[in-house]
Amino acid sequence: MGLSPPSGAGGLWLGLDTGGTFTDAVLLADGRDVIASDKALTTHWNLAIGIGAAIRAVLACLPAGIQRDSISLVSVSTTLATNAVVEHRFGPVCTLVIGFDAAMVSRSGLERDGGIVLRIAGGHDATGEPIMALDEAAVLDAVRDHGPRVEAFAVAASFSVRNPAHELRARALIRNISKLPVTCAHELSSKLDAPRRALTATLNARLTPQIRHLIEALAQVLREESIDAPLMIVKGDGSLMKAQVALEYPVETILSGPAASVVGAGFLTGLTNFVVSDIGGTTTDVAVVSGGRPVISAEGALVGGWRTMVEAIDVRTCGLGGDSEVLLDRQWRLRAGPRKAMPLSLLAHTHPEILATLQAIATQDRPPDFPTLFALRNPERELPTHRVGTEARIWAALTSAPRPVSSMVRNGAGLAALRRLADAGLVTIAAFTPSDAMHVLGRQHGWNRDAAVCGARILAIEERNGRAARTVASAEELSERTYELVVRESARALLAATLAQDPGIECSAERRDSLGTRLIEAAIAGRRLSSIAHATLGLDRALVAIGAPASAYYPEVARRLGAPLTIPEHAAVCNAVGAVAGVVAQAVAILVNQPTFKVFRVHDPAGSKDYENATPALEHARRVSRELAMAAAHRAGAADPNVETSVTEKMAHIEGGTEYLAEATVRSVATGRPLASH
Repeated sequence: MGLSPPSGAGGLWLGLDTGGTFTDAVLLADGRDVIASDKALTTHWNLAIGIGAAIRAVLACLPAGIQRDSISLVSVSTTLATNAVVEHRFGPVCTLVIGFDAAMVSRSGLERDGGIVLRIAGGHDATGEPIMALDEAAVLDAVRDHGPRVEAFAVAASFSVRNPAHELRARALIRNISKLPVTCAHELSSKLDAPRRALTATLNARLTPQIRHLIEALAQVLREESIDAPLMIVKGDGSLMKAQVALEYPVETILSGPAASVVGAGFLTGLTNFVVSDIGGTTTDVAVVSGGRPVISAEGALVGGWRTMVEAIDVRTCGLGGDSEVLLDRQWRLRAGPRKAMPLSLLAHTHPEILATLQAIATQDRPPDFPTLFALRNPERELPTHRVGTEARIWAALTSAPRPVSSMVRNGAGLAALRRLADAGLVTIAAFTPSDAMHVLGRQHGWNRDAAVCGARILAIEERNGRAARTVASAEELSERTYELVVRESARALLAATLAQDPGIECSAERRDSLGTRLIEAAIAGRRLSSIAHATLGLDRALVAIGAPASAYYPEVARRLGAPLTIPEHAAVCNAVGAVAGVVAQAVAILVNQPTFKVFRVHDPAGSKDYENATPALEHARRVSRELAMAAAHRAGAADPNVETSVTEKMAHIEGGTEYLAEATVRSVATGRPLASH
């Protein structure tokens, strides 16, 4: 991904990434060399606190003679949109669907979480002709009725990509009487499928307030640190856009973090064909890069069960990270994830008084229920009024200091209630994790090893009791098995992601008997595929491993898969590097089709235009798509963007072997480095 420095003088670039456990910050000199990096704990209840701490930490690492006023670009990759979609943490919005029937609304999924969805008469057909007039009175009534109770509006009309007139008119009507933000579906995707466009527009509207809060908090931190530079945000495809543009299109930041990791991996290694695995505290994200470009999901980003029309990298995510909760399942087998927990070693590092409690539990032959679990309230959080019953009782028992979960929870239902509080960002749960296992084995340092040893001993005692065994495994033995578990699951995630690139042998979570699944299971377990065949799987492409825990696990993962391994310098902060190493990229597609024979219609957003011949129609589409792509790139923050245009034609055949142009899509992509200050 050979990238050139940004326009203007070199200076420093400040890259930021908010991960599940840490917020990373890096400083790049002249867009080439990492001269400082540092981390701070991510503060999920207020991301700006952790980001501010990371910025101050990295500024303290500046080499002598380099001043912070030389920072000319700031860019951040964020998990905010992804986590909000996964956890369904949304503000209320009102979606107006124009020209939709009941079946289209049902297929969109807009009503599954109680969203306000109103059907409005209007819409267009496939040729861009209006089906009926827009019911403007109904639009105004919707704003008056629901405006006081929602945070934003979304508007989606049938075939708006062929003619956006009704969406644009509805937005104008809403803005005449309301100051709330309005999202138009046609501005987010040029693809057909009105229900999915409506869903994407609704998610965009729901995310607008959250992205605004993040950007405002970031701007405040930058002012406090006297940093005056453009602020960019990473999109789900790895490209960048101005923060002000992200306020309008926050849905495009879904999968921002994984996209930044892919860009950073290419930037740090110089490789153009590789598989990247980013193991963080919470998840492992795997993506494939070919010819210097990450593979883009053809179906759109799939997050939290929502299939959007957002263009994003094709990333496979599994709930496995350095801070995954390690536990025993019902068969008393060791498991890791998918839930994240604060490592016990980190808990005791920040709350030293908890070590004595852990040591006492580790000496008991019959530990209490949930013996490795501790919980504490997150700062600056209050219990919402709708959380009552068991959740309210547990909240009342919690404090800002960690307490054993067994002192507050008596059964599985109580533990489920506690986990719901954690999912809502109100509570932090601590448990034994792979990071603890690495502390026990002396392969990771920095936190409290004694607490990690206690956690391993407690799990070993639980295992002995559950299996009615005679002996207890040592802390070191259980930690080695935890290490082996992470290695195997990491290899499984890599193979599943790479097999998915070849239809027919992909790994299917729904079908455990699929060929890909059987191949992976046999290869990982080292067993035969069948009575007369054995399975060996490996990677025929370079493996780039990044993330803070990468060096602990991936040398062994690569050895087992026979893959050449690269763990680049600064792998632990690769996402933050990727946040400023990307380019601004904006794409515009214009459709040309034949609504009737020998009438070539260009579906220009400014208004459709008809031609008698294909050549002038295509030329019109090329010109418009290039102009719009260049304008969008400049608006998103690009300096001197270049534009490339391609035409995809669909030919039709008639009797006698004659063929004619039935439809063409003209697509222009404008790319350029972000415009830096100074």
